[in-house]
Amino acid sequence: MAAHKNGSLIHIINRASVFFKNGSYRKRILLTSLKPVQCQRRTVSSIGDRNTNLTPHLSSNLAGWSYNELYELSVKDPETFWGSIAKERLTWNKPFDQVRDCEITSGKINWFLGGQLNVSVNCLDVHVAKHPDRVALVWERDEPGTEVKVTYRELLETTCRLANTLKRHGVNKGDRVAIYMPVSPIAVAAMLACARIGAVHTVVFAGFSSEALAGRIQDAQCKAVITCNQGVRGGRCIDLKPTVDAAVKNCPTVQHVFVAQRTTNPTPMGKLDIPLEEAMASESAQCAPEPMGSEEMLFMLHTSGSTGKPKGIVHTQAGYLLYAALTHQYVFDYHPGDVFGCVADIGWVTGHSYVVYGPLCNGATTVLFESTPVYPDPGRYWETVQRLGINQFYGAPTAIRLLLKYEESWVKKYDRSSLKTLGSVGEPINHEAWEWFYNVVGDGRCPLVDTWWQTETGGVCIAPRPAEKGAEIVPAMAMRPFFGIQPVLMEEKGKPISGNDVSGALCIGQPWPGMARTIFGDHKRFVDAYFKPYPGHYFTGDGAYRSKEGYYQITGRMDDVINISGHRLGTAEIEDALDEHPAVPETAVIGISHDIKGEVPFAFVVLKEDPSLNHTAVVKELRGLVATKIAKYAVPDHFLVVKRLPKTRSGKIMRRILRKVAMEQTGDLGDVSTLDDPSVVAEIIKAHAQYKSLTSQNK
Repeated sequence: MAAHKNGSLIHIINRASVFFKNGSYRKRILLTSLKPVQCQRRTVSSIGDRNTNLTPHLSSNLAGWSYNELYELSVKDPETFWGSIAKERLTWNKPFDQVRDCEITSGKINWFLGGQLNVSVNCLDVHVAKHPDRVALVWERDEPGTEVKVTYRELLETTCRLANTLKRHGVNKGDRVAIYMPVSPIAVAAMLACARIGAVHTVVFAGFSSEALAGRIQDAQCKAVITCNQGVRGGRCIDLKPTVDAAVKNCPTVQHVFVAQRTTNPTPMGKLDIPLEEAMASESAQCAPEPMGSEEMLFMLHTSGSTGKPKGIVHTQAGYLLYAALTHQYVFDYHPGDVFGCVADIGWVTGHSYVVYGPLCNGATTVLFESTPVYPDPGRYWETVQRLGINQFYGAPTAIRLLLKYEESWVKKYDRSSLKTLGSVGEPINHEAWEWFYNVVGDGRCPLVDTWWQTETGGVCIAPRPAEKGAEIVPAMAMRPFFGIQPVLMEEKGKPISGNDVSGALCIGQPWPGMARTIFGDHKRFVDAYFKPYPGHYFTGDGAYRSKEGYYQITGRMDDVINISGHRLGTAEIEDALDEHPAVPETAVIGISHDIKGEVPFAFVVLKEDPSLNHTAVVKELRGLVATKIAKYAVPDHFLVVKRLPKTRSGKIMRRILRKVAMEQTGDLGDVSTLDDPSVVAEIIKAHAQYKSLTSQNK
């Protein structure tokens, strides 16, 4: 490989002044390299007109078809539907010879068999060939007005240099690489570099503790870690490298830690550490892409389950990419030239599908949002919309609930006429937040799509769009299944529920290309969690209501998983952390509703019978334990010390009762006859009343 001296990749990240070009450096001022893309103000009805026939067409064979016709074909003849789209929408090294081979009961899911492609080629090279200077990324850094713009050519060259760096240090096809980085162009390049050489990335949210990071590295058996010295968020510098240092001490598979410099602050370097920008500077800006089979691993992403150990959800190449790109285009009404603003972190699946892979596959300009909704003030989102000319804005209900508590002037002082579509993600959006988002932010003219999907589904499964001409959008309802998605509501005994105006367990009746393929290293757990509860169906873990009109509304989790600010977290994971305290023999954690976060953990804690125990000190230690083992956002908002927990005769904790107590709904506790000792309920209610009284006095 040719060596190229001078400069630093971090000039791209920090100073926005240096980029690679054709094997050499060139300087340019990035902040003026892209004029915000403005769009004409349009009404909801005129946007609806576009949906008579989907344009641009899904494929040449499906040109002129309506949403209803396309949806019917997608569930009745998925081979024809997905085969024709995949053939035209993706660039293949070798065409596939079989559209699908699935047996859902055993969790056997295969799409586009025999085909080979490279995801980074579909996200970069194909666009560089047509419009190399189109802006791929707009990095909205923490300080307003300091955005950095990266073209497709620049992102490809950066990706290739990073890919060559990985290869030079022994990272090969199939190896796993952990990425522990803030939202930034170099983080996106790291993901795409892995895809280019056939390595498997596992992005870990850069707010997780060293122990949580170590657990994910160990589960994936990562060969390398890519990180930054620090992150910057809300005006603060956050150390990342020390967290990685602590984690890799317990990860013998890690051979190298690549360290980028997000800030100029020095960081100690150890024997495993490699300065990323220096290593990349000596690499070629060209890297031959590895042809990958459609069903080879692209990435894994850990998500919480109802047991304590997070699950490494596996997504593969072609099916995931096609589904992410299609949902990005048709759910959000994306058109070439639009600036797509998804404000999610890349550490979550939303960032994977709708910050990186979906938009880039479609040749879009995608925003990387590094800051917070309230930094430096509550107008940050809307000032960013005005300055960058954002056309689609996709965020979490928890942020909307936070912002609606401030004066509307924080929204209305900024020009939001560029907005065409609003979207919410992560949890069901409540009516108050929906109305504020639609009427105040969108001026009552932008369709608001409440999207339902999961890490396991790969992309949006139920949303108000796409739809037929003039189709209504019902506030706070996900509504319509996307192509290939066949929702089924099930009774407890496993029988499908027919008709409308009914509720049940939400399942999906047949496979679709974007769905997860397995849990890394534990396919039995994958089958047991998703396909065993309702044989012949994928079980989402959520409950849903089907309205009289046939629309779907998500009613919440049915298992022991809570949704904190749009992020799923297993209660068992928190309990495992709490139970490590020597004074705590037993705990039970449930989720309760919260005005801003949606849900927060409430911990019921049993302490050892020791008169010398200081309850306040123990609770403080428990808070620190959860923050250390998992993350600060996982720390329960409430700790209630109780003498014992309500259990059935078989020893199962009756969490339903704990939830009623925590929510102060003890007037209707339901059947308590199966409790081993029903008197425990009165004890817990009394303890909760004392806790509430003490809490109110301390306010």
